[in-house]
Amino acid sequence: MSSFSSKAITYSFAIGAIGGMVIILKRKAHGITFNGDERIHGRTVIVTGANCGIGYQTAGMLAARGGKVIMACRDMKKCEDAKEEIIKNTWNKKVFCKHLDLASLDSIKEFAEDFNKNESRLDILINNAGIMRCPKQITKDGFEMQLGVNYLGHFLLTNLLLDKLKRCAPSRIVNITAISQKKGKINFEDLNSDTNYDAGKAYDQSQLAIMLFTKELAKRLDDTGVTVNAAYPGITKSDLGRHLSVNKSYISSFFMKPINYVVMRTLEEGAATPVFCAIGHDVRNTTGKLFYNMQEKEVTGDANNENIAKRLWLTSEKWTRLTD
Repeated sequence: MSSFSSKAITYSFAIGAIGGMVIILKRKAHGITFNGDERIHGRTVIVTGANCGIGYQTAGMLAARGGKVIMACRDMKKCEDAKEEIIKNTWNKKVFCKHLDLASLDSIKEFAEDFNKNESRLDILINNAGIMRCPKQITKDGFEMQLGVNYLGHFLLTNLLLDKLKRCAPSRIVNITAISQKKGKINFEDLNSDTNYDAGKAYDQSQLAIMLFTKELAKRLDDTGVTVNAAYPGITKSDLGRHLSVNKSYISSFFMKPINYVVMRTLEEGAATPVFCAIGHDVRNTTGKLFYNMQEKEVTGDANNENIAKRLWLTSEKWTRLTD
């Protein structure tokens, strides 16, 4: 056998081994899809930020199971386009767009007032919309954007819809969060990042706030028939990371493509856990928990601190003028 043939065989084996490793790593990194037989005919769902990414996929998967889906979005043009796609794919015409800007307390209140007045049911609320590691921005009410949209906006929206959820019990609330909540800190001395702003720390703080909100709300909803859980979708291919520096550089994006191929989940894989929390039979009586890969995940650190949770709740009530 010639040296050329030997090298060719060696290279072939190496390429095959690398390919096999990529497949194994890809399967390990990715979650399983939700394949339950649950149907939700006659039930109404709200999904915030449903015009793209995991929100879009979640709305579509729930529409496919017969639910009436309200896509609560800021960009109505994108929402209408996404709605038409979902209707075409699912043959379910009970999919609707409603305007909701989570960076505006007035918009949230208008949405909730309209919904409570005109809709007879609310069975599932999925707080999905979010923004990640953006340059410093301020909401219409003066909140740091990540805290305002990811947490405070959903805090107010959920509380304004609670009476409807209680009347339709058993009902569910699903809060989408990120694993970075584990390293988040609630900085009550500079909660709004007025003095110092770090995009990463502000994002992690907002994710911890979501987890604290989930656990505190679960306690307040005890014996109401309304459950609330947090869902971590995993690293999913969406535009959530559009503000990350690695995605702004053509060169970095080029070299990251192989890694992203292995690590990043499809939208269907990312939406599996939120959908599982929203309709899965196995979690119908579970509340105040965190789920990842459709399995309960241990909550650690400050997310278990009841004093922080209560203080954050009272602060949030004041800031969002909920007590008014």
